[in-house]
Amino acid sequence: MKKISRRVFLKLFGGGALATSAALAACGGKAAGAKDAEDEYKNQVEPPVGKMTYREDPHTKNKISLLGYGMMRLPTMKDTKGGSSDEIDQDMVNKLVDYAIEHGVNYFDTSPAYCQGKSEASTGIALHKYPREKYYVATKLSNFSPTTFSKKASIEMYHNSMKELQVDYIDYYLLHAIGGGGMEALHQRFLDNGMLDFLVAEREAGRIRNLGFSYHGDIEVFDYLLENHDKYKWDFVQIELNYLDWEYANEINPDNTDAKYLYGELEKRGIPAVVMEPLLGGRLSKLPQFLYTRIKQRDPEKSAASWAFRYAGSPEGVLTVLSGMTFMEHLKDNLLSFCPLTPVTEEDKEFLYEVAKEIVGTDNIPCNDCKYCLPCPYGIDIPGIFVHYNKCKNEGRIPLEIMEEEYAKRRREYLIGYDRAVPRMRQADHCIGCAQCVEHCPQSIKIPQELMKISEFVENLRRNPVIKHDEQPQDNTDSES
Repeated sequence: MKKISRRVFLKLFGGGALATSAALAACGGKAAGAKDAEDEYKNQVEPPVGKMTYREDPHTKNKISLLGYGMMRLPTMKDTKGGSSDEIDQDMVNKLVDYAIEHGVNYFDTSPAYCQGKSEASTGIALHKYPREKYYVATKLSNFSPTTFSKKASIEMYHNSMKELQVDYIDYYLLHAIGGGGMEALHQRFLDNGMLDFLVAEREAGRIRNLGFSYHGDIEVFDYLLENHDKYKWDFVQIELNYLDWEYANEINPDNTDAKYLYGELEKRGIPAVVMEPLLGGRLSKLPQFLYTRIKQRDPEKSAASWAFRYAGSPEGVLTVLSGMTFMEHLKDNLLSFCPLTPVTEEDKEFLYEVAKEIVGTDNIPCNDCKYCLPCPYGIDIPGIFVHYNKCKNEGRIPLEIMEEEYAKRRREYLIGYDRAVPRMRQADHCIGCAQCVEHCPQSIKIPQELMKISEFVENLRRNPVIKHDEQPQDNTDSES
């Protein structure tokens, strides 16, 4: 049987995993994973009521909670009751929203594309019992598909959002994910069909109170819209901002733009920033153990997530920081970061930038688990595959070389964990490379290539017999130097 050699592994996955493993060994710690995250919540303090930090919207003078609820990762029956149903657990959504409002959260962000199209309706149900002035709702024109490019289809989507949310006006309305597809997509989705002019008119009529856009991708589009700020008068812009993306977004992915530039361009024009991905889909809360240990040593009372949230909320030009909170313990922990906010100091920032530099060196797949790539026409659970790989890598549990003493254990753990996390029919080996997912990925991940690498890696693990540590494996290294 063919055995994977060290050289083959490095050709597939690069040196990042080895660097992570070496760092873990150097600090003598075992990997941080779900158990460590759970441990952080065991003695969780209740967040105080009446202590939320608010920012004033410069246009409307509304007081917006610095923590905003992102309705992207709503709890499902699978999350809360077990089993395999992806049906939203509306009772749990109601409880989470009630608790959030009780503790001062008043900004709720959704989209027709979230939760397989179910998020707006669920959000509307949870909010409807409250007086309309009690909350601010944000949603988006998510006309990604060519079938929704027409003005008629886009207007139908806009009106349907109001119906699902059970409102007659929208507080914050966004052109969704501009930059994906470049200037051509901007023209198709918003300019040539007259939709942007329509939305500006809707703002003038009061059915949209604030008009903005969320940015992913091509910087030419971001710059174009800001250069035309005098024409469109953007009320806010949603950007990805966290201590990793501040200066290293471009290093993680050459197609991304550092948050330092994005925020700076908004600040120059006095446009408030709404922050998305403060945790990079959880990657900044599930750090490799040596970084997790370093963060806890700096302040044992604060979670890894709280450092990222405090960083994102510290700039004065940030109106609100969005977080998709599936479980009550996550909501409580995030509330503790903003009730009230203790801004990070300059010294804290330098510490976090050092952590960011180390994260770049781990060379993970930059998946934020946003699920924009879904549904895959072939049923592949793309984020589930990437999340499992990154988790094992961060925890130092990737089986690297057959000669390692831990190889058999790690091989078994990876394969069992993979089958539990992702059903066999939804795993990477079923990807045919159609690339329909690529244009929807905010991180510009070359998804088919990454899936192929993982598929080959998993196949090698499955075919390789477990050998004793003192046995010499067959060397399949080719003759290339």
